[in-house]
Parts: sequence; C-alpha cells; structure tokens
Amino acid sequence: MIATESLSKRFPRVTALDRLSVDITPGVTGLVGANGAGKSTLIKILLGLSPATEGRATVLGLDVATEGGAIRERVGYMPEHDCLPPDVSATEFVVHMARMSGLPATAARERTADTLRHVGLYEERYRPIGGYSTGMKQRVKLAQALVHDPQLVLLDEPTNGLDPVGRDEMLALIRRVHTDFGISVLVTSHLLGELERTCDQVVVIDGGKLLRSSSTAEFTQATGSLAVEVTDSDACPDGTAALIGALAAAGLTVQPVGRAAEFAAAGSGHVVLVDVTGDDTYDTVRDAVTDLGLGLVRMEQRRHRIAEVFQTADSAHERGSSDAA
Repeated sequence: MIATESLSKRFPRVTALDRLSVDITPGVTGLVGANGAGKSTLIKILLGLSPATEGRATVLGLDVATEGGAIRERVGYMPEHDCLPPDVSATEFVVHMARMSGLPATAARERTADTLRHVGLYEERYRPIGGYSTGMKQRVKLAQALVHDPQLVLLDEPTNGLDPVGRDEMLALIRRVHTDFGISVLVTSHLLGELERTCDQVVVIDGGKLLRSSSTAEFTQATGSLAVEVTDSDACPDGTAALIGALAAAGLTVQPVGRAAEFAAAGSGHVVLVDVTGDDTYDTVRDAVTDLGLGLVRMEQRRHRIAEVFQTADSAHERGSSDAA
C-alpha cells in the first residue's frame, strides 16, 4: 500500500524525516511516535501535499512526487486539527467533500447518508457542525475521509481530544473501516495502547527515523511467564499469599501483580506471574490451586504489551549508557 525509500524532509532548523525506509501492507497499520516525531510530515508527503527533500515514496503504486492528484483520488485523509465549517450541517459538508472527490450529485448524497450512518451521526446529520461535541466532529472528519470509497485512509491522531469512551468508540470505528469495507488504514497516534488494540502492523518512528516495523503479534509475542488469576475462598481468605508460598516451596519463581491490565476487563481475582520452567509448571500450579481450595479463573501464557517492549528497550539503553560511563 505504501513504500518509502530513504525518505527525508529537512527544514532550516530541523529534520522531520531522516532516510525513512518502510513498507506498509494492507490492513490497519499504526504509525506511532512522540509529538514532533515526523508523523504528520510523512502523511503530507504521502498525499503529495509536501515535497520530500530526498528519497522517494509510493502510495498504491503511485509516485508521490509526480502523481499526487491521482493519489488523493484514491486515498481518504482525516487531518489532526479541527478544520470544519461551523455554520453548515454534517450532510452539507460531507456531500461537498464527496463532490470534490468526483462523485455525481445523486451518488454523493447517497454515499453521504450511508457514511454518516456508519459513523453514528445519521440522526444528527442536519445539525450545524458548530454545535457538535468534539467526538461528533471527529466522526464528521472520518466520514468525509470515507465518503468517496477510497482504497486507503490516512487518519492523523483521530482520538485527539476524546474521553476514554470516545476513544474506544473511535478505535472500534477505525477497525470496522477495514473489516466491514476492506479499506486499508494508516492511523497515527502517540498512545501505544490504542494501536495495540486496533492495528495489524505497527511502525515506530522517533526523530524522523524508523525504530521498528513489525506486526502487532510480533510486538506482543508470548513471554515465558504464566499468568494465573485466582479468587479467594472461605478456607483461604488470602489466596495470593498462600499461592505464592506454595509455588515458591515447589521451586517456582513467582511475583504478584494484583489486577493485571490484560485481565482488568474480564476478571475480578488476583493475578500472579509464574516463570515457566517446563510443562510440569502447569501441573504444579493446578495442584497448588486445588490444594488451597482457591477458585481458578484463568491460567495462560502472558503476552507483552507494546509499551512494555519499549520500557524494556529504554531500560537496556540506560543500562548500556551507565556501563559505558
């Protein structure tokens, strides 16, 4: 879908992109980096709106330097900043954007109604945008990016300004863009947790340079730890401490983590992490839970969260710097 080769963008006092080479495949891809990492600059280059200083890039096989118009016909774009006219309705605005993308008047109206229904604004479609909440405005911006049925959409910080519920709803909409309509998505964010739940692939840039590009599954691969969630019982009111003691006595390394984040939505018990030394670890844990009379909620190999991968990398880098000093 997108390919860049030694792509650089330099301004008089800053380098926004520094020899960036990356391939982005169909699906939902997250582009993550801190503010100022070069995410928005990359999107503008990919749309043919800003020339690169050096290197090349293609979008849907089209060269960004010479075929920007053709790219924008096939790609939807949701900008980061609020850019909506306050005195027109969502229907008027999205119909206008559909016409700008080349749809005939009748098709533009039909597509607008369908798209606003998809993003959850159908009942509010005739209200002036100026009276919309931040979440509703973000949905209008998403609708105008989708209305002309593009092959690819570029979403720049689509959850900006949203509360946790609004972020979850927006992320679910983004996922459905691909699963329901087959449109590939490149979404930028500085929040790793959002991308972990939404994306198939994650591209990480920092200071305009590529740090890592891989599938979300590779980022969150299983570790050598077994997450065990248990509930207390009348016979054993402090199940966590008892379980840790029993497993330690059996020669296993155990640490409590309270309510683990990956279980927070589904479980209500206490979680301990057990280092897996072999297949018999599972039997040892099962027997200890049974002997103590605890309730076993789940027992499964723990997976990394993307943030943990970078915390580990940062810690290793700091240790290396200290050793060098």
